[in-house]
Amino acid sequence: MPTAAMIGSGLIGRAWASVFARAGWNVKLYDAAPGAAEAALKLVGEGLEEQARHGLVKDAKVAAARVSVARSVAEAVQGADFVQENTPEVLEAKIMIFAEMDELAAPHVVLASSTSAIVASKYTENLKGRARCLVAHPVNPPHLIPLVELVGAPWTSPETIARAKAVYEQIGQVPIVVNKEIEGFILNRLQGALLAEAFRLVGEGYVSPQDCDKTLKDGLGLRWSFMGPFETIDLNAPGGMADYCARYTGFYRRLQAEPAKASVFEGENVESILKQWGLAPDRERLEARMAWRDKRLAALAAHKSSQADS
Repeated sequence: MPTAAMIGSGLIGRAWASVFARAGWNVKLYDAAPGAAEAALKLVGEGLEEQARHGLVKDAKVAAARVSVARSVAEAVQGADFVQENTPEVLEAKIMIFAEMDELAAPHVVLASSTSAIVASKYTENLKGRARCLVAHPVNPPHLIPLVELVGAPWTSPETIARAKAVYEQIGQVPIVVNKEIEGFILNRLQGALLAEAFRLVGEGYVSPQDCDKTLKDGLGLRWSFMGPFETIDLNAPGGMADYCARYTGFYRRLQAEPAKASVFEGENVESILKQWGLAPDRERLEARMAWRDKRLAALAAHKSSQADS
């Protein structure tokens, strides 16, 4: 049975732990904060029980028993077949932890970072084993949303990308390969483009934030939950994608001639959106809605797993 080391046991680290454990891997969970890994162990078990209620885990107790606590990075990576780093988004911290993992993990083991923003070239350049390092950016929460963005540094070997891709596919995730480093990778750049236009439309008074949300969840999002933008347009014109481009891209060209500016995320525009949103950032409300979100995502994941792609 293969073993995965989780370095960092916060929200993403423990979600990864459940993903590997439910796929049959042993998991060693380490966190530098005293007591954090032990606390995470309990949360991993509870999360697996919730996933089991939606049919995403066959036996939650068996899966949870595969997860254990390591007392050090050395103990976590000893005998590990794969390492997933989940430490805070601080460059200096990434440099330090990758140096330690590179020194301690067996030379053949892939070292993957869950970072959502820092490209691997910034913290792996001076490592002896830099060819085995890459970003493997999940979507929150990764135990319910399977996409993983694989982004190598210029010196990451093709073998590392291939091995990481095979591991993530084996544990039930959906890895994509980002061919070269770019800030924000792919998902966040797409999300950023959509958010910028949403902020502009709401801020300039064209639509309320509530109706903008409906446009996504009851409109575009229904198609996008099982098709991407290219397949969507391929099916939206009689002659496929080329026909769609010939028919409809005049509007998109006019739209891109005056794209939303960075200022939509600043000052008066944000204040206007917050006023229209009308909900205070109440912690209890947010936690309840996050729990609701995760249950809906679990139900959607179970539905998608029961459907054929073609």
